[in-house]
Amino acid sequence: QVQLVESGGGLVQTGDSLRLSCVASGRTFSALAMGWFRQAPGKEREFVAGISRSGLSLDYADPVKGRFTISRDAAKNTVSLQMNSLKPEDTAVYYCAADVDAYYGGSRWSNYDYWGQGTQVTVSS
Repeated sequence: QVQLVESGGGLVQTGDSLRLSCVASGRTFSALAMGWFRQAPGKEREFVAGISRSGLSLDYADPVKGRFTISRDAAKNTVSLQMNSLKPEDTAVYYCAADVDAYYGGSRWSNYDYWGQGTQVTVSS
């Protein structure tokens, strides 16, 4: 069993930055591929960014490329999402996810086995 706890969400203005963090427990962190997803009201959950077990493979959804950066810190069992130049369309609940089976989880939410409770990000115009 893997527990994921997100933090760092909030209300910001267009152009501001936020840093989301997700602490994982219950399994060796280096054995987990990690990802961030988001879900806006009335929309399906969508992939934001993913990182492999080693941290060497990264992937981003097109809408966030160049603005968001995913990283992981093995010493702290933490995966982070640095979000810069935020836009109103980034408003959503952001979820951290863990894949215990693959080196890299990919962009499909069904690949991931465990999910955090979510953290709200609201960007005002």
